[in-house]
Amino acid sequence: MPFCELRYFSNALGKHTACNVLLPDGEGPFHVMFLLHGLSDDYSAWMRRSSIERYLDGVPLIVVMPDGGRGFYCDATEGSAYATAIGEELIGLIRRTFKTQGPWATAGLSMGGYGAIRIALDHPEVFRSAVALSAAVNFGHNAMLADDDRAKEFARIVGREPAGSVNDLYSRVLKTPKDQLPALRIDCGTEDFLIEDNRAFRRHLEANGIPHEYEEHPGAHDWAYWDEHVQSAIAFNRRALGF
Repeated sequence: MPFCELRYFSNALGKHTACNVLLPDGEGPFHVMFLLHGLSDDYSAWMRRSSIERYLDGVPLIVVMPDGGRGFYCDATEGSAYATAIGEELIGLIRRTFKTQGPWATAGLSMGGYGAIRIALDHPEVFRSAVALSAAVNFGHNAMLADDDRAKEFARIVGREPAGSVNDLYSRVLKTPKDQLPALRIDCGTEDFLIEDNRAFRRHLEANGIPHEYEEHPGAHDWAYWDEHVQSAIAFNRRALGF
């Protein structure tokens, strides 16, 4: 299947950036899925570390793998505007460059799992579904009050006490009209250090009557898990998009 590396200038980031794109064979138009990387990776990770190209063979879906830096796909309080760069600019660029049709979907791992839900909530007119693998769902919900480097880094993105803000998924799913909520799938390994956060978010969704699909399986926070379970993410999004 066709593959391209798309390099472009982002006004939101004030710099050149890039994304990888997998394209189906044929003329289109095609639905689109944004596939997001985790904190320690970049836009090349899914192509290098998984069999995503093989899993998409014969699937009429454009898959866009952008670079989110270490920004959690947010417009940082002090830093880069990744929510705008990916949730607005990149949507327009993909529409101008390829033959697309709506609706679209998102998926991602860890930081990208948070971002997948976040971007879908930001743009319900574009994205119908979102899949979060091993997701950092508590990012933007928990306070960043520690004095270590990681807490300081994250506080520059969302502030010291972000609960209730646009970056808090717990708050966002309650404030979003139910007819604008994406179809949600949450999937995490039972040996993953984020499993309790994912279970807590599931309880939050259940307590507030928010439809979602939740699964956990044996596995850790690693590419062995994500390579296997991205297949279920693709299948879920295909069902949600109706093809």
